[in-house]
This record gives sequence, structure tokens and C-alpha cells, in this order.
Amino acid sequence: MVASIKGRKARDRRALMLSHIQKKGRVSVDELAAMFGATPQTIRKDLSIMEEEGGVMRVHGGAMLLAGNEYTKYEARKEIASDEKYRIGVACSKLIPNNAVVALNAGTSTAAVARNIKYHSGLRVVTDSVLIANDIKSFMDIEVLVPGGEVRRSDGTISGQTAVDFINNFRFDIAIIGAAAIEASGALLDFDLHEAAVVTAMISNSRHIILVADSSKFGRSAPVQIGHLSDINTLVTDKRCSRHLRQLALEHDVQLLDT
Repeated sequence: MVASIKGRKARDRRALMLSHIQKKGRVSVDELAAMFGATPQTIRKDLSIMEEEGGVMRVHGGAMLLAGNEYTKYEARKEIASDEKYRIGVACSKLIPNNAVVALNAGTSTAAVARNIKYHSGLRVVTDSVLIANDIKSFMDIEVLVPGGEVRRSDGTISGQTAVDFINNFRFDIAIIGAAAIEASGALLDFDLHEAAVVTAMISNSRHIILVADSSKFGRSAPVQIGHLSDINTLVTDKRCSRHLRQLALEHDVQLLDT
């Protein structure tokens, strides 16, 4: 009976820990230990179990929520692999020439790219993200266009047939897209069917397609396919990119840039 009670308490604690990590994106062992009145050793054990269950990823000194988790809020997603996303954003921005027509889909990785195009000139950027449009609207010599459609309250993503029709009017030099997950097969996945239709239109109407994704996206799953790695010309990721993903990129003739 005592063991059963202890086990239930541990499960309850881990459930509360997961809820807290979902809100913050990334937490430290010391923070969790203080919050739950547990020893750092107990918290580390909990985090190891949670990692095995697929809810979180252990990092030095703590843990972060795995990207591709459908319950992750936008503000929390910004904190997941934030250093990696910053480097990915800088590296990808250098691949964008001046005077180009660029599609940029909604997401925290693509937002990191957007923040680094401030000193480009002659760009016409089409994005389905109200947040990204707001971030770059004041950049000099960059024209920003957004489609009509339904705006998702949680993160300002625009979707719907009106948005798809708007995207289909363009022939983009470059599309920069993110994905919620990259399956082991190379399938690029997302959670929202309506958003996926917009991204698919961007891919279909672009001469060169760049996927920006930190390494935690690989091996995850989501219900909606937006494309496949074979559709991509360039993958910009981080140094922790798995051997399997590197091999997939090679097989599908995708240039891989790790930052």
C-alpha cells in the first residue's frame, strides 16, 4: 500500500511537472526541486522517466518540452531550443538574396529567420503569420504581404481557402518553411489541416524551398503531412542533427546546413 501511494504521488508530481514545462518551454532541475519540495536527484529521476515517455527532452541542468507537442503554446515554443533557433535564423537569412520574393510560413523557427532579414533590400515577403508580419513591418526596403483568412487566436496564423488562393497568385523565389515534426520516413508533419494547406501551396509555388528545423523535430509525429524531405532543396538545422536525418538528406539530394 505504501509503495502504491508513493507511486501515485510520483505520477501526480510528473503530471504537474509536465504541465509546468508546457507553459514555460524550458525549466531547470533546481526550479522544479524548489517548486515540488523534492531533491534534485528525485527531479532528475522524474525527468528521465518523462523523457522515456516522450514528453520532454533532457538538457544540461534541466529539461525542455519536445517540439512537435500539440499542446505547446506559442510563447513556450519560442523557448524550446531557442539558442538553436537563433543560429538557424542567422544562417538561413544569409541564404536569402536581395530583391527576392519570399514565402515565410508561421512558426517560431521561421520567425527567427524573419528577425534576421532587417538589412536585406528589395524583398517582398508573403507570410501567413500576423506575428511575423508585425515583427518585420518596420524593416526598411522590405514589402510585407499577408493573405486574408481566419486568424488563429493562439499564435496569429492565417489559414483557410482565401489564404491558399492568395498564395497561389505568387511564384516565389524562396519558400522558408518550418514543420512541427519530421518523421523517420522523411515526411514533414503538422497538427493543423488548414495551416498545412497554406504551407503546401507555398511549397508548390516556389523555386527553392528551405526547411528550418531544430534537431528535436526529428523522429516526432503529428497527424497532417505538409510535404516530404524530397520536396526540400535546403535543410537548415543544428549540430545535434541525427545521423539518420543526415542520411535522408543525402539520399534525397537535400543540401544540409548545420549551425
